[in-house]
Amino acid sequence: MPELSLIISFYNKIDYLKLVLAGLEIQSFKDFEVIIADDGSNEIVVEQLKSIIQKANFPITHIWQEDKGFRKNKILNRAIVESKSEYLVFIDGDCIPHSKFLYEHFFNREKKVCLTGRRVNLSRKITEKMNEELIRQRFLERNNLLLFFDSIFGETIDFEKGIYIKTKWLRKIINKKPRGLLGCNFSIHKEDIMDVNGFDERYVFPSIGEDSDLQFRLELNGIKIKSLNNIAIQYHLYHKLQERRKENLVLFDEVKKSRIAFTPYGIKKSIMTN
Repeated sequence: MPELSLIISFYNKIDYLKLVLAGLEIQSFKDFEVIIADDGSNEIVVEQLKSIIQKANFPITHIWQEDKGFRKNKILNRAIVESKSEYLVFIDGDCIPHSKFLYEHFFNREKKVCLTGRRVNLSRKITEKMNEELIRQRFLERNNLLLFFDSIFGETIDFEKGIYIKTKWLRKIINKKPRGLLGCNFSIHKEDIMDVNGFDERYVFPSIGEDSDLQFRLELNGIKIKSLNNIAIQYHLYHKLQERRKENLVLFDEVKKSRIAFTPYGIKKSIMTN
């Protein structure tokens, strides 16, 4: 059994996923499996994925569901059930991990704690320059100065979140301030996310459902959210910002009023309907 299961949410952007997988090839921590949680990618992409999986030097499981709109939470719940490890890390298919990413999530794990890192938001210009070989050469983590200048004169945002800090006392100071759970960069013990029945599948638009809602219910259940800012680092490939739909906000307000940690619209429901 692998020590860690990495769950990657994915939909059609195969070129971005190739960069993410290149980032996984150079992880300092090696004992992991990958589960690609595919929210309905088309047939051409699925065929490409099959070829990639055959050539990969780490185990990859591809789980797919029919494209019926945004159902990210549903496929994530299926991935949780499929996972072989007792410790889970969640990322998106457009977030390249720093070479110490999995190491930091795994070795900072604690019982009843959910860890959340942060990401650098790359500009379109830098994103377009990226290829698998550059990622394998750790180009992004070795070029903080480039990201700094692009944050001033270009469109890179939050470049400072890509500065990897090793010093323990400095890590503690930087992460003294509590930060919210980031859906594309967090880790948790499997039993802790199962105890709240996973993700609420009623969220059928991007944002809130896979992070703010989950954080709220985890904290109700006694789980602490702990920040790994400047420790568990990602580089987010460029895309246009997604709209925060009113429907998600209304649903989240209902969840907060109910103050119920265990969603009836999560994993157990998924198992019964699949």
